[in-house]
Amino acid sequence: MFKQSLTILTAAAILFAASPASADWDPGDGHKMHFPQLPDPNGWDVSFNNGPLGDDWECTETGPVSDIHMWMSFRGDNEPSPTAVVGGFVEIWSDVPAGVDSSMPWSHPGDLLWGMGFDTLMPNVTMRRYGTGDQGWLEPPDQFIRPDHQNFWQINIDPIDPSVIDPFQQTAGEIYWLVSHMFVDDPANPAQVEIGWKTSIEQFRDDAVFTNPLGLPQWMPLEDPFTGVSLDLAFVITPEPASLALMALGTLAWLRRR
Repeated sequence: MFKQSLTILTAAAILFAASPASADWDPGDGHKMHFPQLPDPNGWDVSFNNGPLGDDWECTETGPVSDIHMWMSFRGDNEPSPTAVVGGFVEIWSDVPAGVDSSMPWSHPGDLLWGMGFDTLMPNVTMRRYGTGDQGWLEPPDQFIRPDHQNFWQINIDPIDPSVIDPFQQTAGEIYWLVSHMFVDDPANPAQVEIGWKTSIEQFRDDAVFTNPLGLPQWMPLEDPFTGVSLDLAFVITPEPASLALMALGTLAWLRRR
């Protein structure tokens, strides 16, 4: 009897651990994309001043996009006060491969497939200090300063709440674009707080894109202003812990049958 009760408690603990809860992401944790695009501690932070930014990924696991994690910094390390709200939107777009669109021959987002707003007042949105490095500030296409700041942060939308919006259902092998725009609402800070999306260490396929401040074409490739080298943005798409939940439910069902 004691052994059976202990097994039930163990299964319940697994089920509790697998239930939705806000969480950070660390290297070595799961992902469902080509590879996690980790932040470059000595890279750039790309300003949202001209509009949304976007980067592509290849889905490696069919199912819901339940968690999104991104890295960012604040210009000049002018960080928001404790009462500030960081928010914006995240969207998922289809892919237009390079060479398909004559007006934008580089790869870029195609059609909007899914989107949601978020802010740090939501229980499933967290933000934490993540690291430091000698980083530059880039407002594409041609405004930049280096060095500019040291600190960078991780923001987590984890999990995407199905009671608010159904998570996007991705298909293994497909290419998608994560498009985002962020803002800081901080009445307590007399100086304007500017937020930027951090560039990544590794490159996947083509450049990330920024919103063209001149209008058309809509999307422009993101490049290092000194070297012209292609830049990507730091983010990771992660799997939901459904397998653990199914294991726990299966164990409980087996015990009930005994």
